[in-house]
Amino acid sequence: MATNEAVYQPKDAIASSIKSTMITGAAGAFVSAIQNTLTKQNVTGWGVFTRTGGTIAVFAAMGGTYEFAKTASANLREKNDSWNPTIGGFLAGTMMGLRFRTVPSVLGYGAGLAVLLGTFDYTGAALTGYTKDPEVDEYERKELLRRNRRRPIQQTVEELGEGRGIYGPGYDERRRERIRHKYGIDVPAVAQ
Repeated sequence: MATNEAVYQPKDAIASSIKSTMITGAAGAFVSAIQNTLTKQNVTGWGVFTRTGGTIAVFAAMGGTYEFAKTASANLREKNDSWNPTIGGFLAGTMMGLRFRTVPSVLGYGAGLAVLLGTFDYTGAALTGYTKDPEVDEYERKELLRRNRRRPIQQTVEELGEGRGIYGPGYDERRRERIRHKYGIDVPAVAQ
């Protein structure tokens, strides 16, 4: 019973979570510095760590927890699918919810981040949409789409009627006849 699935390769959860903790901790320090700058009271440069330092801790805890939970669940389940970011997102969201010290906020932030990250990973994990095949020329791809979707002119004229830039074969003759019948004016034929 052979399957087409690739064999799962385990990843180092500790190393990736330490790296993620450092990166998100640095981002938290940047956000903490901005918060410290925007305070109305004059606090020293150490206010980044003393007054708004909780931001650094929350960012670092969320990043490290997310990466560890995602990698550890992938290693335990031996699958690399959308459930791993969902599990990591839930645990990282609970880190953010712990800041408010209530069970509903812990569960709510956990569930919210789990849904957000799980859905993001399930839909392709990119904000730019699906990637296009680099082997296919863009002009040829668009021409193929136009050929597949092109309707006969007679069907378009039947559905929308003539005018507004949509003219079926013999339109000039029908127009001359309509004007002569309705207004009594002979419109000369245009040589093409």
